[in-house]
Amino acid sequence: MSDDGSIVTKEKVEKYLALTAEARAKATPIAETEEDSARLASMMRMCDDYQADAKHFLEQGDLVRAFGAINYAHAWIDAAVRIGLMDGHDDDRLFTLP
Repeated sequence: MSDDGSIVTKEKVEKYLALTAEARAKATPIAETEEDSARLASMMRMCDDYQADAKHFLEQGDLVRAFGAINYAHAWIDAAVRIGLMDGHDDDRLFTLP
């Protein structure tokens, strides 16, 4: 098997599931208004839903969909940090910092 990064493996999906779980645990809410808090809650629901989808697809053996879903999940957290609704605590490994 090639190790050039172009093949989606179970191990790769599991790596990104763990990375996203780490990001979800590290980022903390900093939304200041009720409207922003509601937006953040919606974004985190999307994150959690995509993360659950990724786990489901992984269990089904659909590695491509699992990999896509976990990347969407992480993107929701990353976006929340990037736009200032969450604090990424200066972690540029887990987040695209503002």
